[in-house]
Amino acid sequence: MVTPAAAIRKAKKSLDEQSSSLSKIKLLKFYKQMMLLRRFEERAGQLYGMGLIGGFCHLYIGQEAVVVGLQDCIDSSSKGGDQVVTTYRDHAHMLACDTPPEIIYAELMGRESGCSKGKGGSMHMFDLENHFYGGHGIVGANVPIGTGLAFSNKYRGTDNVCLTYFGDGAANQGQVYESFNMASLWDIPVIYVIENNEYAMGTSVQRSSSVTELYKRGEAFGIPGIQVDGMDVMAVHKAGQEAVAHARSGNGPIILEMKTYRYRGHSMSDPAKYRTKEEVKNIKESRDPILLLKTHLLEEEYAKEADLKKIEDEIKNKLETAVEKAKSAPAPHAGELYTDIYLEGK
Repeated sequence: MVTPAAAIRKAKKSLDEQSSSLSKIKLLKFYKQMMLLRRFEERAGQLYGMGLIGGFCHLYIGQEAVVVGLQDCIDSSSKGGDQVVTTYRDHAHMLACDTPPEIIYAELMGRESGCSKGKGGSMHMFDLENHFYGGHGIVGANVPIGTGLAFSNKYRGTDNVCLTYFGDGAANQGQVYESFNMASLWDIPVIYVIENNEYAMGTSVQRSSSVTELYKRGEAFGIPGIQVDGMDVMAVHKAGQEAVAHARSGNGPIILEMKTYRYRGHSMSDPAKYRTKEEVKNIKESRDPILLLKTHLLEEEYAKEADLKKIEDEIKNKLETAVEKAKSAPAPHAGELYTDIYLEGK
């Protein structure tokens, strides 16, 4: 059996090879972003337990390297144009698009200062200013939406691409393959990111898929695919750069299968009894994305323990301020029940 220490050394060796071309500043940025996502989600879990967040809540803890590594490869800022669309596990994606955490917390708490005016909650986040086209509650429904967004890029003659995230469970939905066919047929600049966290709700990929190598799912449509260690932010970044270059240069769609892992249950109501505590513990000790990057930063002397502790303290203080600001925001006015429902015709 491979010990956690040996696994860390092996994973770190890969990290070293991937990061040789990246600067100290970039690596510290990744560390800070992943830590922000981790602490944000942990605090959201606490707020849910306190009854301040209701409804559904799907946490991203363990998967931070995927969205941080890929977001650095595109430009979804207000001055950019690359789009991002994802599923209901969406808080981290919105944070990565630079949406202020207090706006996301406010939405989670059902406050009017939230991104959807407190009416969408955890699964329905939007920030069109930063080209984030939402979390979507219906499994697989965001895939044709992302394909359509990418089609609009081609139709308008821009060189923008769309990152379309979905999970291993959604990979079995029929509309996904309808989207694959259209994207390939018309060379649509879409990057399909399959976040394979190994469990579709409570069912493992091995039990639900006859072909567990999900990056091959586009072969019948002529769509190339890459399998990536989604716990290694440098591997994610490298694959992301290749995929964005592929799509942006007019070569059509591409699939990135991110082999990642979620530490919590599917949602806050899921006790995750379908896997052992030992399995989760082993992943945390041997493959945690933040631990891997931290080890690399320290050994390369890019940072000291005190530097990383300072980053974490700053993030903790920032998030506490965001939580208090969200808690103090008012609930939506009753009249909001009738807004954003229909678009009146002329």
